Amino acid sequence: MPAAAQSIGGTYTVIGTNFDGSKYGGEATITLTSDTTCTIHWETGGSTSDGICMRNDNAFSAGYAMGKEIGLVVYKIEKDGSLHGLWTIAGQNGNGTEVLTPK
Repeated sequence: MPAAAQSIGGTYTVIGTNFDGSKYGGEATITLTSDTTCTIHWETGGSTSDGICMRNDNAFSAGYAMGKEIGLVVYKIEKDGSLHGLWTIAGQNGNGTEVLTPK
């Protein structure tokens, strides 16, 4: 099934790396709010964050808040339904990586 035909909503296993290269894991839940927009909730590394998200073909992006920090993540939707992305936090140098795999 082509990526454009897959539903993005659901629960995902999260594996990522922080700016310093340390690893983290957890879970993310994406809830559709329209055909192209959604909300996303992460529980990773002992913290939670919430955001709004949007899909455009095989690109998926989310703006999020984690405590008082604001961040942005941009993913590529792969053919197997996994999302591979880079994230950053406002005011900080560098980026982390993250892979969401459907549960």
